[in-house]
Amino acid sequence: MLRNDGIILPPDIPESPPDAPKGKRRWILWSFLGVLLLALIAGGSVYAGYNSAIGERTRYESTSIANTAANQYILAQQDIALGNYDLARQRLEYIIQIDPNYPNAPDQLAFVLTQQRITATPTIAPTPTLTPTPDYRGRDDLFTQAQDLLVARKWTETIDTLLLLRKNFPDYMAVKVDDMLFVALRNRGIDKISQLHDLEGGNYDLTLAERFGPLDAEARNWRDWADLYIRGASFWDVDWAQAVYYFSQLADAAPNLSDSSGWTASNRYMDALLGYGDWFAASGLWCDAQTQYDTYMTLLANPQVEPTAMYAADKCAQGQVTPATPVLETPTPTITPEVSATPEASTTPYP
Repeated sequence: MLRNDGIILPPDIPESPPDAPKGKRRWILWSFLGVLLLALIAGGSVYAGYNSAIGERTRYESTSIANTAANQYILAQQDIALGNYDLARQRLEYIIQIDPNYPNAPDQLAFVLTQQRITATPTIAPTPTLTPTPDYRGRDDLFTQAQDLLVARKWTETIDTLLLLRKNFPDYMAVKVDDMLFVALRNRGIDKISQLHDLEGGNYDLTLAERFGPLDAEARNWRDWADLYIRGASFWDVDWAQAVYYFSQLADAAPNLSDSSGWTASNRYMDALLGYGDWFAASGLWCDAQTQYDTYMTLLANPQVEPTAMYAADKCAQGQVTPATPVLETPTPTITPEVSATPEASTTPYP
C-alpha cells in the first residue's frame, strides 16, 4: 500500500477467525477422554484377569488341602489301631492346622491324648532304625499296580499302594482313587468278619469305607452282625439277659458268625440260655428258669440239660420263691440290623 508521502506499507494481514481457539481446545479434550477411556478398559481387563487367577488358585488350594487332610486322617486312624498314638497325634494336629473344620478330627485328637496319658511309660532312648527308601515310582505305574491288585482281590496291598499314590501325587485321579479305596476297604472288612473272625478289624474297615461312599445292604449287615456279636460278648458272665438278647438275633440272622475264639453265635445263644436259666434258678424264680430251659430244649434236645429243666418245671408247679436279688429287666433294643439269609461273604467290587 502506498501512502501519500510515498512510503509503501505492508499489506493488511487478515486476523484468525475468533472460533479457532475454541475448536482446538475441544479436540484436545476429546483426545484426552479417549485415552482415559482406553486406560479404564485396560485396567478393568487386568483386574478381572487377576480376580479369575486368584479364584482358580483358591479352588486348587482348597482341593489340595481337602485331599491332604483326608489322607492324613486315614493314616491317623491306622496309627490309632496300631497303638502309635504319638504319630496319630501329630497327624491330627496337622489336619486341624490346615482344616480346622475337618469332621471328627478334634474328637479323635482328644481320644489320642487321653490314651497317651493312660499308657504313659518312662522315656527310653529309641533304637536307631533305618529309614526306608521312598518309593518314587511314576504315578501311572502305581495306579496300574493298584488296579491289578484290586482285580486279584489283594485288598491290603491295594490299600497300601493307593495310599502311597495319594501321598506322592495327591491330585492324581482323585475320584477313581477314592472309589478304589472304598472297594478295597469294603471287601477287606467283610473278609475279616466272615473269614478271619476279626470282628473289630472288619468293623473298623467298613467304617473307613463309609467315609468314601455309602455302604450297600450286604456290607451293612456284616457290620451290624459284628457289632451285635461284640456287644453280646461284652455282657458274657455279667448280664445274661443282655447276652440272650443280642445272641438271639444273631442265632437267626448269622448263626455261624464267630470271633477269634471260634465260638459261633448259635452256640453262644444256647449257652446264654442256660446261663440265664441258672441265674433264675439261683434266685428262686423257677418259672422264669423253666422258660429259659424249655427254649433251650426246643432248639436242642440235650440229655444232660433235661433233668435240670424237669426239676425247674416241678419247682415252678409247686410255687416259686420270691428272690432276694433284683430281677434283670428285658433289655431295650439298641440296634435293629437288616436281617437276611445265612451270611455268605461276597467280595465283588462295587463301582
